[in-house]
Amino acid sequence: MAVRIRLARKGRKKLAYYHIVVADSRSPRDGRYIEKIGKYNPLTNPATIELDFDKALGWLQNGAKPSETCRAILSYQGVLIKKHLLEGVKKGAFDDAEATRRFEEWMKQNETKIEAKRSGLEKSKEDEMVRRLAEEKKINDARAEKLAKRQAEIAAKEEAATKPDSPAEESVAEDTTAEADSTEQAPSVEDEQKPVAEEPAPPAADEEKPQE
Repeated sequence: MAVRIRLARKGRKKLAYYHIVVADSRSPRDGRYIEKIGKYNPLTNPATIELDFDKALGWLQNGAKPSETCRAILSYQGVLIKKHLLEGVKKGAFDDAEATRRFEEWMKQNETKIEAKRSGLEKSKEDEMVRRLAEEKKINDARAEKLAKRQAEIAAKEEAATKPDSPAEESVAEDTTAEADSTEQAPSVEDEQKPVAEEPAPPAADEEKPQE
C-alpha cells in the first residue's frame, strides 16, 4: 500500500484551510485517512502551520511520500533536513551530536528568516496604513476647503443682499432728482420764443360814437 502525506480540504468556499494527513494514495482527496499530523491555513500571512514534527518524521522514515505542497511545508518546518541528517548518522558520515548541532544551526537561520519576513510584513502594513491616512487627510482637507469656499460665497451673497446703497449711489440719485426739479421749473426755449398776445387798446376819446 502506497502511503501519501497530503492535504485534506476543509472550510467554506473561498475560506478553505487544510488538514495535513497520512492517507492511502488510492483514497479520495477528502476521503478517509490513516492519521492527521497537522493543519495548514494559507489565508494568513505568513501561512499558519501546525505540525506534529515527530509523527511527520516517523512517516517519512517509514516510506511515506509527501505531495508537492506537503513537501514544501515539511521543508519549511525542518522535517526534511532532520531526516537527511539522521540518514547521514546511519551511514556514519557524522555522529548524533554533529547532526543535532547542524539541525539547531539550521533552525536558528530559518527562524531568523521567518522573523525577518514577519517584520517586513508588519512594516509594509504600517507603511500602507500611513499612506492611507495621508490620502484620507488629503481628501478631507480638499473637502473642507471646498466647503469653506462655498460658505464664504453664500455669506458674501447674503451680505450684499442686506447691505444699504452706497454713498456714491445716493449722490447719483440726488443729482438725478435735482436735475428733474430744475427741468420742471425752468422755462423751455419754445416758451421764450413764443410771442406774447397784445391786449386791445382802449377807444380814443375823440372818436365819434356811432349813430343810433
